[in-house]
Amino acid sequence: MEIENQHPFQIDLGHLMAFNPHHQFPSIPPSREELISECLQKGTELVQSIANDLFNLPSTEDRDGPLVRLPPPTTRLPREKPLPKPKPPTKWELFAQKKGIKKRKKDKRVYDEQTHTWKRRHGYDRANDEDNIPIIEAKMTDESGEDPFAARRADKKKRVEKQEKNRLQNLKQAAKVGALPSHIQLAATALPITGTQAAPKKITKDELGNVAGMAATSTASGGKFDKKFAGEKPAKHQGKYRKFLPVVEGTGIGSREREQTEKVLSRLISKNSHEILNVNKAVNMYNVKKEKKQRNQQGKSSSSSSKLKANKKLQKKPLKKGSSKQGKAK
Repeated sequence: MEIENQHPFQIDLGHLMAFNPHHQFPSIPPSREELISECLQKGTELVQSIANDLFNLPSTEDRDGPLVRLPPPTTRLPREKPLPKPKPPTKWELFAQKKGIKKRKKDKRVYDEQTHTWKRRHGYDRANDEDNIPIIEAKMTDESGEDPFAARRADKKKRVEKQEKNRLQNLKQAAKVGALPSHIQLAATALPITGTQAAPKKITKDELGNVAGMAATSTASGGKFDKKFAGEKPAKHQGKYRKFLPVVEGTGIGSREREQTEKVLSRLISKNSHEILNVNKAVNMYNVKKEKKQRNQQGKSSSSSSKLKANKKLQKKPLKKGSSKQGKAK
């Protein structure tokens, strides 16, 4: 706490930051070493002041030690990019807000009245699917001679078209505000919606290039096997390609992992060779291995020569035909 009284620091525990606005060098240090030592001394004082304030905060005990909850930060840090503009609310969101309708999460499984089983709400083999109903009960309001299945299909088609029109209208409204990315905004300004009196926005060359590049690289092969027009330039790739080494080691690309590890080890050993490598010990180990190798070679040569001599003694001349019969006769 003595340091805080001597140097009134500005401390922001929310960012773990301290700053001394009144510090000034009385004179420029003559050498770089003195400048570095003085900066380290002032930095140590700032860190000590942050530590003192941290230990003054109320803490709770944990198995890893005391835990402290930091206060909210007071220093406003600069932002690299502007805040994104919020999307304008859709007609349904405005209507729900006016009526007080709250969005609730629906279950994924629904009871199917036809099969008396639980099925998924949407997707393939969903519950209460209109296309899988074999019989439709007739109503008093139905007209004679009308196909109920065709009427259901027509109603569904109308609902889908209305929903798509509302979606495009919402995109059109969001494009006016400028809350959409460039490629979606380009598509939204050219939507075939009647009744709009807004003037079309002029698209820049960069936006057109970005959209064309995204469209060209949207295939599974990244546009590698697509047909090219005459004079068409290769599409720009916005991001970076991530390169991974193969899992199985081989003779070609698979040996790069070993080369990388060998390079890292060689750099470490070359930088810290005075700390890692003991020259006397390495020379002794080399001499010992060399002596062992010579002994093994001498032992192998002696054993091979003894084997050759034993083979000479054991070899016997083959007997001629009829020699055994002549010996028995004598």
